[in-house]
Amino acid sequence: MIDKTDTETKAIKAARQSFAEVIGELGLMPEFEGRSAAEIDRIIEACVDGFRDAMGRIALNDDIPF
Repeated sequence: MIDKTDTETKAIKAARQSFAEVIGELGLMPEFEGRSAAEIDRIIEACVDGFRDAMGRIALNDDIPF
């Protein structure tokens, strides 16, 4: 994400909890211990950006009538 809005910044920070829960459930917490909040935010941003990009491509392909 480039030039995140305040809302996007807050949402990424809030998503850290869900991220922590999932990596804990998967037994991956030790690999992320010692990582900074900025590094975790980069992972979350990459996932969000990848998801948005994929959704956009899928939506475009679904609208092509041929």
